[in-house]
Amino acid sequence: PLSSTQLPNSVSAGSRLRVAYQGVRGAYSEAAAEKAYPNCEAVPCDQFDAAFEAVEKWIVDRAVLPIENSLGGSIHRNYDLLLRHSLHIVGEVKLAVRHCLLANHGVRVEDLQRVLSHPQALAQCENTLTKLGLSREATDDTALAAKYVACNKLKDTGAVASSSAAKIYGLNILAEDVQDDCDNVTRFLMLAREPIIPGVEKPFKVSLSMTIPFAVKTSIAFSLEEGPGVLFKALAVFALRQINLTKIESRPLRNQPLRASDDSNNGSKYFDYLFYVDFEASMAEERAQNALRHLKEFATFLRVLGSYPVDTTML
Repeated sequence: PLSSTQLPNSVSAGSRLRVAYQGVRGAYSEAAAEKAYPNCEAVPCDQFDAAFEAVEKWIVDRAVLPIENSLGGSIHRNYDLLLRHSLHIVGEVKLAVRHCLLANHGVRVEDLQRVLSHPQALAQCENTLTKLGLSREATDDTALAAKYVACNKLKDTGAVASSSAAKIYGLNILAEDVQDDCDNVTRFLMLAREPIIPGVEKPFKVSLSMTIPFAVKTSIAFSLEEGPGVLFKALAVFALRQINLTKIESRPLRNQPLRASDDSNNGSKYFDYLFYVDFEASMAEERAQNALRHLKEFATFLRVLGSYPVDTTML
């Protein structure tokens, strides 16, 4: 995978769209990149930071990176990186995560003593792995765990990864769907150097015989002055215009000190927070423009991260 130090030496070749993702071949992020951009050249990066930088430096055309999982919650690192970099969200893709227990050929389940995978994948398969009596070791990526097991020809170690990783690294699938909850979905963001603003009425092709209107989402980040009811007022700018919020996430502001009170004000303590909000409207709509104009009246910081079509499919 590309690292930040290798980016200046990497060049784009050919006319295929190059799409960065974090991980190695066989990662769920690679599948998400290929779903978002069919027939693209998926470019692996060793860290999320490297994927952001690859787009900014024109090494690749797009990046597809995870932002939240239905079981594990938000990927806070990528929320922070969205503000550190100047990329725009131009789409989203949702991927159903189906974990498999993989091992080298000839290895049976009863031969295994430990299993490797990403910490979230291990947590999502906790009940299954506990029943099998397997110890767990974390790796940076599910596919990397599969690659390690295969390259080292391990006989007592398995990996939790995708069926695609099994095929790529020549491993046997001992069990499919080993996750504890079948409703395991990861949402990925599609990032580009330039923004898009989906039109309100523009149709979205679903099949040759059917079209539906775009379902559009806008993501923003903002911070607020302190004071009673300020967050209520911020959210009210959307409610007043019948704009539905689909997500609100708060993150402590970097480089802001923790301020703790003493006995004189009841021992309360707090951070300064940044808020991430997703809402169902396009920035092409007047109501969305008016809502953000209203929000600017009392927000200390506001940035539109992107307006983009909602992914209504599942793979």
